[in-house]
Amino acid sequence: MELRPVLRAAAAGIAYFAIVFGAGFALAFIRIPFLEPRLGARWAELAELPVMLVVITLAAGWVARRFAIAPRLPDRAVLGLVALALMLAAEFGLVLALRGMTIGEYFASRDPVSGLAYYASLLYFATLPALRVAFGGR
Repeated sequence: MELRPVLRAAAAGIAYFAIVFGAGFALAFIRIPFLEPRLGARWAELAELPVMLVVITLAAGWVARRFAIAPRLPDRAVLGLVALALMLAAEFGLVLALRGMTIGEYFASRDPVSGLAYYASLLYFATLPALRVAFGGR
């Protein structure tokens, strides 16, 4: 694999992360003050999930087109893995620091249902660029 496509895929991964993280950050301003008090954390997070899945789906396609990422598995895998690494760094770095929690406390505080849905969405987020290649989509 030559270096230019890898660098372009990495840059696309940064943009993909930024779009999805930004959308999640913005939605938190609705979920936390308005939905959580009425529905509880589990249902508020589950209500937010379909919106985030749409954002992920649209962002993956847009970023691949915008950065002209070839529909090749290695390039798309780099895009998804860079985005996932940044998302996990943001989740465990920024969020834990803001909440003043250890990583153990963070995992213990997660609702088992919405937490599992969140981790499944991270898997979708990381693999969607490559899955689009595997199933013939751009």
